[in-house]
Amino acid sequence: MELETKIIDESIQGQALMLESKLQGGKKLFLESYGCQMNFSDSEIVASILIDKGYTTTQNYKEADLIFVNTCAIRDNAENRVRQRLQDYKKVKKTNPGALIGVLGCMAERLKAQFLEQEKLVDMVVGPDAYRDLPNLIEQAGGGQKAINVILSKEETYADIAPVRLDKNGVSAFVSIMRGCDNMCSFCVVPFTRGRERSRDPESIVRECYEAFEAGYREVTLLGQNVDSYLYSGGGLKKEKLTEEQRANSTNFAQLMEKVALVNPDLRVRFSTSHPKDMTDDVLQVMAKYENICNNIHLPVQSGSSNVLSRMNRGYTREWYLNRVDAIKRIIPDCGISTDIIAGFCSETEDEHSETLSLMKLVGYDFAFMFSYSERPKTLAERKYKDDVPDEVKKRRLQEIVDMQRKLSEESTKRQVGHMHKVLIEGFSKKS
Repeated sequence: MELETKIIDESIQGQALMLESKLQGGKKLFLESYGCQMNFSDSEIVASILIDKGYTTTQNYKEADLIFVNTCAIRDNAENRVRQRLQDYKKVKKTNPGALIGVLGCMAERLKAQFLEQEKLVDMVVGPDAYRDLPNLIEQAGGGQKAINVILSKEETYADIAPVRLDKNGVSAFVSIMRGCDNMCSFCVVPFTRGRERSRDPESIVRECYEAFEAGYREVTLLGQNVDSYLYSGGGLKKEKLTEEQRANSTNFAQLMEKVALVNPDLRVRFSTSHPKDMTDDVLQVMAKYENICNNIHLPVQSGSSNVLSRMNRGYTREWYLNRVDAIKRIIPDCGISTDIIAGFCSETEDEHSETLSLMKLVGYDFAFMFSYSERPKTLAERKYKDDVPDEVKKRRLQEIVDMQRKLSEESTKRQVGHMHKVLIEGFSKKS
């Protein structure tokens, strides 16, 4: 799963996505989201459900009656950060004994016992497919019961719920097009925390994008763990069970992206994340056809070694990946390419690490999210492989990857000198 590796920054600093409601009265909700873009999108679904139940949102957790932390399970330090935040939030109960605290999202299923029983940090634990049940769970928790729903769904996409936009700039919006993941990458917990892949009705996606544009938004990012595998048949059948005729009458990702691009030429379109094994030329050709589809592709490689990729169960080789990069550069010559890279995966040798560095040079990435390997519970890698690369070796290899990317990013920036681009203004930079 790719989206879960796209952490906001390397130390996984939590970012609060909050909105001061214009409504007055009622109980107050504080929402904080960690990790990937999908979590931020999910928080907007949660806000929509609870605002419909009379809650207003606040930026100050100390005055909140309901505190939710939307969690990320991709790395250890994300969990440690969430635990610390929950300790801070628990202090609210001293001044407001009726306040309720809940954990949402990817950590919910795995850590429900610790959070509820052992550490007594929360009143509710809610998985990513159970947000419709929030009003009932809040009622249970308010009555003194420990409220849990971490049941994963094969159908839930929240397609009928209009999200409450929680971003601060009112310019860029996330639009979820699918949920879950069928790729069993050996290092990844997402199939266990978000369930199996299911695609959302394309008409509901186009409608949400149109409504965002009408509300003043000028950019949408189509979100999915693996957007290239998006396929909506309308019959609720799994992709592998579709006949050739049903497939021909389904909507794939290239067709969906074209529908969104046609909402308005002034609506910029982005997407995240692509999987190298599923990226086809038709997606690239649609990108080349429409000026408002941004020429940028996040194509996680994870490793430049075919042997490591095999242990990771990624479903492609180094050669296949470079073939996809060649296709991008041929069809969209000015396309930016970013990636995810893991240093020090199980039994990675120095030669395999060198293959990652050499692939980075061949591709010439504009940007990368780079991490050292962190073993996650329940994954295939935990069961099958030893996490046997010493920490000091992981750190050194990661630093070499970071140093390489700094050079590549500098070269990418220098290539833009003298060029003119149309840009979207989102707000003031931190340095003005």
